[in-house]
Amino acid sequence: MKLIDPLKLQALKGRLTRRVLGSRVIAVVVDSATGLYAVDPEDQGVGRRLRRSGEYGREELEQLEPLLRSDSRVLVVGAHVGTLAVPLALRCREVVAIEANPATFRLLQMNVLLNGATRCRPLNMAASDREEPLRFLLNRANSGGSKRVPAARQEMYYYDQPEEITVPAYRLDEQLPGEQFDLVVMDIEGSETFALRGMQRILSGCQALLVEFTPHHLRDVAGVSVRQFVETLQPHFDSLRVPTQGVTVSAKDFLSKLTSMYERNEEDEGLLFTATR
Repeated sequence: MKLIDPLKLQALKGRLTRRVLGSRVIAVVVDSATGLYAVDPEDQGVGRRLRRSGEYGREELEQLEPLLRSDSRVLVVGAHVGTLAVPLALRCREVVAIEANPATFRLLQMNVLLNGATRCRPLNMAASDREEPLRFLLNRANSGGSKRVPAARQEMYYYDQPEEITVPAYRLDEQLPGEQFDLVVMDIEGSETFALRGMQRILSGCQALLVEFTPHHLRDVAGVSVRQFVETLQPHFDSLRVPTQGVTVSAKDFLSKLTSMYERNEEDEGLLFTATR
């Protein structure tokens, strides 16, 4: 008996859920530990976690809590449905939430309203190193995995038959002229290096950056090296903490540490870069 690939089984569960609910249902609302969230009923990633446990992003929020003040300004790049942006907006002065996927952005807008997060400003665009129409995949079974069209076609990016669209991409330094942020949070499925290149002014003024590190995203989605990734960060930050390993290294060791992780295929959902300013 042939077993179904786990990723394809996940996609099948999502399609069946949508079929049961009907094609006109664009969201279900979850009462979670950090607020009300409208989520895509087909989503087997963040949406499924929220539906099953009523919680998502607790570890990231706990990691960010010591970095926040009531007057902090936060930039979230890759806000998805707002599970970080919304609770952050309730704790600080302002959050700017960037989301490229237009369907997910619609849910983000709903969640800002559902939670009265008036200090959250959502913007529908992709972050890059230049203004461009960006080819983009709308993943269905895991909408948080939506991404720029990968440099290398891998089954893990296409298992749920994503639709390809074009989204507007911009340099954030130009789209947010004169704006400074104390904290930047970034999770954009492989586009990190391009986004970071386009926000060097913003990075020069922020105190901390929380960013996902995934070797196959660097290699197969972005087609960039660890050195190219590090070059966007080293001028701006003094230290790097790797939460999954419980270690902190100084700027001179950024490249060696991340190269070692890359070679071992070690991921971390939230590398924390900090600066003394």
